[in-house]
Amino acid sequence: MSDARAASKALVEATPQGRVARIVFGCEMSGLTNAEVALCQTLAYIPANPTYSSLNLGSAVQVFAYELRVAAGATAGFTAPQFQLATQGEIDAMFVHMEAALTEVGFFNPDNPKRLFPRLKRLFNRTRLEREEVDIFRGIFRAMQGLAGRRH
Repeated sequence: MSDARAASKALVEATPQGRVARIVFGCEMSGLTNAEVALCQTLAYIPANPTYSSLNLGSAVQVFAYELRVAAGATAGFTAPQFQLATQGEIDAMFVHMEAALTEVGFFNPDNPKRLFPRLKRLFNRTRLEREEVDIFRGIFRAMQGLAGRRH
């Protein structure tokens, strides 16, 4: 009998020979029956805290799947696609567009600006905007301007 890590390593090492295993898990209350254990070629366990050594079935499957993944060397994980960050010039142009659109729809009064734009700039500058996001906002502003133009 070996732990899940050693058993996973052995399974992965045997994969060049073809299909190597079906991993079976016992029920949460009592594990495998003696008859089921007798059909197994290798037994493995998940080391757990002795004072609470029971894992639910979903957790046991997840731990074993993780150990198999590590043993197979596939631990790099998912890499998200990299998006192009917006340049400061693109962000500045977005702010100019935003001010024009918000003025046209009556939300922003340039004669009484208060602190709206410094706060909006602080907000957007914390986000590391991507080019695509700037384009989305510019599209929203164009749509706002189009609606404002129809009202006048």
